[in-house]
Amino acid sequence: MCSLNTALFTEDFCMMYVSLASIISLLAGIIPAACGGKVLVFPHDGSHWVNMKVLVDELHSRGHAVTVIRAADSWYISETSPHYSTVTVDVAGGADEAFFRLFVSQVIKIKRSKSSAWARFALDMELKDKFFELHKKICEVVTYMLENKELMKSFRDSKFDAVLTDPANGGGVMLAHYLGLPLMFNARWTVHGEAHFGIAPSPLSYVPLPPSELTDQMTFFERVKNVVFYTMRMHLYKQIVAPHYSALARRYFGPDVDYFFLFQAADLWLMRVDFVFEFPRPTMPNVVYMGGFQCKPAEPLPQHFEEFVQSSGEHGFIIMSLGTLIGEFPSDLADEIAAAFAKLPQKVIWRYKGERPATLGNNTLLVDWMPQNDLLGHQNIKLFVSHGGTNGIYEAIYHGVPMVGIPIVFDQADNLSRLRAKGVAEVMDVSQLNTKNFLNAMQEVLKDPSYRMNMQRLSRLHRDQPMKPLDTALFWMEFVMRHKGAAHLRTESYRMPWYSYHSVDVMLFLLTIAVVALLLVAALLWSCFRLCCKRKVKLD
Repeated sequence: MCSLNTALFTEDFCMMYVSLASIISLLAGIIPAACGGKVLVFPHDGSHWVNMKVLVDELHSRGHAVTVIRAADSWYISETSPHYSTVTVDVAGGADEAFFRLFVSQVIKIKRSKSSAWARFALDMELKDKFFELHKKICEVVTYMLENKELMKSFRDSKFDAVLTDPANGGGVMLAHYLGLPLMFNARWTVHGEAHFGIAPSPLSYVPLPPSELTDQMTFFERVKNVVFYTMRMHLYKQIVAPHYSALARRYFGPDVDYFFLFQAADLWLMRVDFVFEFPRPTMPNVVYMGGFQCKPAEPLPQHFEEFVQSSGEHGFIIMSLGTLIGEFPSDLADEIAAAFAKLPQKVIWRYKGERPATLGNNTLLVDWMPQNDLLGHQNIKLFVSHGGTNGIYEAIYHGVPMVGIPIVFDQADNLSRLRAKGVAEVMDVSQLNTKNFLNAMQEVLKDPSYRMNMQRLSRLHRDQPMKPLDTALFWMEFVMRHKGAAHLRTESYRMPWYSYHSVDVMLFLLTIAVVALLLVAALLWSCFRLCCKRKVKLD
């Protein structure tokens, strides 16, 4: 009888445990959906979407509903995804993959041929015109949306908690302010250049303006260069973006609204940098650093990659990837690179989409795609040859792999100059790229242990954080959603006139008081002097 009761009790307990486990599992599925927020995302197309998608996927995994706005001619952003819904605006967004690929090939051609400065200037002006047109198209997308009453009503009815955008374009900024929603940035660049310069004090005496290729320890003439570079760049940025966004701001927010004030009023700036890469500089309370947030531990390689890298033996292997815009080189340059690889004892995996170089060695594997993060995390990796894009740089830092850089366009040279200053990379100008120079640069990094030691030190510093960068970013995004913004972290200094911000009016006021005081003292002394002179005359 006792054993029967025990069996019944055990059976009842097990059924109760199973029921409780089922309820917990059900609640685990329901609670995130019930507590999750709604985020409206206005991304910047192209490679910027690679970073934004990491945040979008993570928001979805934590139970948030994400809606992504995309133009009809979107370059990178898929219209369908299990992680987000889309609103496709039936207006061209200005993304033009063919133009940028052609631009890169022209830059390489001009640099290698050592063409006149005029040829490079003409190409830069063409790029300026292209960006001018890009921002014009983005403003057309925004205008189309704001004038679409049904679309705006659907956005308001959706009761979004915040807007997440990349301030490399101003579309999300305008939309967030029009809808009255908290604004969060996934940023390294704004329409006015490097993002810190838009929100934080940036003394040009020790804060180099990207892409000047300067460090935080500048000589006098380097500081002159930094100031001149800053002045010219700010003027150029305003020429490119101001006509479009100023008109948009006047139309929808009033004649007294400066379009860049809308950027500076953002609640949260998620910066895609880490101070193992960035030079020390002033920052602000609503700036959160998430450099390397896309990095993760390496996973096992596909079998054919694993077999190839294992065949390298004690010499290890090298990988080379120059990003999506640089899939191929002129045939003679490709031959120079392949010949340099052929002289190395290491195996090489080269992401290359051009014709097979005639000088390709048996140690080199050409691929259309590679699992870059997993290869960088492999124990046999020795060197990473890169163009200097920020994603690749942070993956190299995360895994502690030294680099040889071949910068081509945009911020790549500046990125690599920072790594060179920290002793973790050699940099090759494409105009000097030949078999001998390229081989020497690779052998310098391979044979000098300081490059690897310095990079592994950066890796330890980068990883030694209380939270993973992605978790930090998600915490602060959810913080903004929970509290309907983060106004207590946001400075209002951007509303001040420049003369008040720099205390010019205060200095003039104090100078005026000092001058008046000096004049009064001088007048008093003069009066005393005259009085003494009169008394002397009378006595005589």
